[in-house]
Amino acid sequence: MISSISGRIKAKAARVDPNHYGRSDTSPLGRWFWEVDKVLLLLISVLIGIGLIAVAAASPAAAHRYSGGSVRFSELYYFWRQLAWIAVGIPVMIGISMMPRERARRMCLFGAAFFFVLLIFVPILGPEHNGARRWIEFGLGQIQPSEFLKPFFVVAMAWLLSLKEKDKSLPAFALSALITGVVALLLMKQPDFGSTIIFCCVWLAMLALAGLSMRLLIILGIAGVAGVILAYFFYDVATIRIDEFLFGTGDSFQTDNAMRTLTAGGLFGMGPGGGTRKFGLPEAQTDYIFSVIGEEFGLIACLAIALLYLAIIARVLIKLLDEESSFAILAAAGLVIELGVQALINMMVNVQLAPSKGMTLPFISYGGSSMLALSIGMGLLLAFTRRNPYLTRSPYVVKWSGDTLVA
Repeated sequence: MISSISGRIKAKAARVDPNHYGRSDTSPLGRWFWEVDKVLLLLISVLIGIGLIAVAAASPAAAHRYSGGSVRFSELYYFWRQLAWIAVGIPVMIGISMMPRERARRMCLFGAAFFFVLLIFVPILGPEHNGARRWIEFGLGQIQPSEFLKPFFVVAMAWLLSLKEKDKSLPAFALSALITGVVALLLMKQPDFGSTIIFCCVWLAMLALAGLSMRLLIILGIAGVAGVILAYFFYDVATIRIDEFLFGTGDSFQTDNAMRTLTAGGLFGMGPGGGTRKFGLPEAQTDYIFSVIGEEFGLIACLAIALLYLAIIARVLIKLLDEESSFAILAAAGLVIELGVQALINMMVNVQLAPSKGMTLPFISYGGSSMLALSIGMGLLLAFTRRNPYLTRSPYVVKWSGDTLVA
């Protein structure tokens, strides 16, 4: 009787054994399939699919604008290029999501150091586009180091802040502030005020999650507001953007036209290819693609996209509720907050709730650097939220020491 009971307990323990996957395939791909958050992967895939449709809708307007009406670009020029970037980005995302957390962390530390160095050289080596130097050219293409730095910066900050838990004497908060400050100065020199805001917002959110006192958070918040005020008076880019937004001075054509385009389609849109106002947008395929979606697919489609971003954020935060690793919590939360803040800024610009910033809409706007950087970021997010489905807190989880059963 006793042997029968112990046999049943052993069988139940085996079913929740963290090394038992319930499937014969224990290859890295098989393990990844059973551990990855499939809901989160599905939400990201839907977002990529929507982005491809949106770029197809915006491509004729962008091709017409940049070809000067000639036949230099086909109408779907940007669509085909975006499809090629997706074909590269998805394997990158899947490959990174298969990494163990420790290996992903090491990769991010090296990546953060590499792209930080590139960021230093952008104002020196980078070509100028529309009054800004944000890219470095190499061979047949160019990269935007700030885009790639975003996910690596988040994970590096998560690692640094998590060290405070092991060594209370480590000045992790001060070191993170110093690094963030230097990154912000380098970005403002390009100038890239929008990315500066993203880096600072994500850093503040991670400080709050890391346990920084409310008093210091309030002080940092006040310092941030003071920084924006000082930027208005001493930073020309901020002065122009804020004046356009608050007082309507200068050239507000971009934001005004974006709002008119967004609302032109009403609730249900004018249908794919039916939009005409998009041909007047300066960056229909990137900064103002949200307005193109509004014109051709309607305001309901815009609301659905906003809810999709919200669903991704909610899914990750819920997933982290029972996470025990402070590093994983900070890294995953930071990555999804970065995604959410960037999406929010882009949508607010399109509806005239924020000054124009040159910010892309994640996974929806056209762009090679943006697509690859986001694929890296979401790959890291999937890696840090992977969980063995059989590793539960079941009362049947037991271990055996010789002939003794230990609960």
